[in-house]
Amino acid sequence: MTSPTDGRVDPLAEAMTDPGALRWDPWTRRSDSAEERAAVVIRAIVVVAVGLALAVGPELARGRPLVVWGIVVGTALYAAALVVTEWAEWQLPVRPAVITVVDGVLVLVACGLTGGADSIFVAVLPLIAIAMSLRSGPVLGRLGALGVGIGFTVACLLGSDPEVPVAERLLTGAWWSGFLVAAAVLVGVLVRMLERQLQEAADSRARAAAEHEKLLSERELRARLVAAQQARLDGVRVVLHEFRTPVASLTALTTDLAKGALSPEASRTATRLLAEHAVHLQDMLDGLADLAVRDGSPLGRVTDRRVVLAELAEAVLDAAAVAPGRRRITVVPAGAAVRCDPQRLRRVLTNLVENAERHSGEEPVELDLAYVDGTLVAEVRDRGPGLPPGQEGLVTAKGVALGERRGTAGLGLWIVEALVGAMNGELTLLPRAGGGLVARLTLPLAPA
Repeated sequence: MTSPTDGRVDPLAEAMTDPGALRWDPWTRRSDSAEERAAVVIRAIVVVAVGLALAVGPELARGRPLVVWGIVVGTALYAAALVVTEWAEWQLPVRPAVITVVDGVLVLVACGLTGGADSIFVAVLPLIAIAMSLRSGPVLGRLGALGVGIGFTVACLLGSDPEVPVAERLLTGAWWSGFLVAAAVLVGVLVRMLERQLQEAADSRARAAAEHEKLLSERELRARLVAAQQARLDGVRVVLHEFRTPVASLTALTTDLAKGALSPEASRTATRLLAEHAVHLQDMLDGLADLAVRDGSPLGRVTDRRVVLAELAEAVLDAAAVAPGRRRITVVPAGAAVRCDPQRLRRVLTNLVENAERHSGEEPVELDLAYVDGTLVAEVRDRGPGLPPGQEGLVTAKGVALGERRGTAGLGLWIVEALVGAMNGELTLLPRAGGGLVARLTLPLAPA
């Protein structure tokens, strides 16, 4: 896992997804890490410092200036190559631990050539031990430090000045061997402490992330429960709203039929309306059945049928209880028919016509249906008070009832808006010239 800002490895984030990322693995360390860059810089600085020391004090070469300067120049080229490789982000052909071993060998050879126990290169040995501990882990680091100490003891025995006693050479080698092993142990302890702190920080971040995810899941669950409850409430309100008109009409028709006060023609019309209301109620019951197996939408399922627009217009005005003398129907073309869900289209138009009938008083209610090139344009016009400026969008919101629209719970136009959206249509409310409102419905429908 990388940092989003500079692309570097984030050990805490990596540990959250891979706990093993905190364990020491010298073979998978990246050569382009900040630690490797620091190592190559320190190596270059040490070589430059040794070169300056030899330039200031030629006697430090112990009579071997050509050999010592050859080692310094070769080491400088070697350090420069590592610097270039690191900054160019090239992959090294060898592992970093191998480079540390090469560094140690070069330093030990330099110690042997420049006075053994009195060599200035001895100051570089702790850096070699620290590098081994960091790159090879605690166990291999201590063994490597011990190996460097033994190598330095050999360099003391073979490269010290003749006047230095053998006992002093051995004592110097033993001293530095113990010092290097102690340095390696200390580095290992510090590394383990750092790893432990890193692990604790990673665990803390992982727990925090888990708590955050749990909180988000709980919020999402609560939101779904609230949405489901709201869908059920909306469904109940839609049922109450949609069943009210046909049930009221059925009640009135059955009462008139029971009294026997209707003429034969009126009785036939009443019987036809009873049959249409029964079909309408059956369609809504089918929609309620869908509600139990779908996503809680109160709009019901889609059942396409052939719909004759002229017949639909009469059925809508009958369902809205518009008196025959107040009806104005226009269908273009005269025999137009479409294929759609008649229950949805009838519910939309009935709600719009009911609103027009309620607000028009004794004025006519106009219903125009025009089907051209696969698009049905339906307009319901009234001569009511219209809408206040800026309320055209607000009036279609759920629960909003403007004017004197009592008993509707503000659901009529909200249901229309939802149904029109489900049918990929568009509803527009416009002021009518001379007073009133125009509800324009545009629906893409296939021809019958």
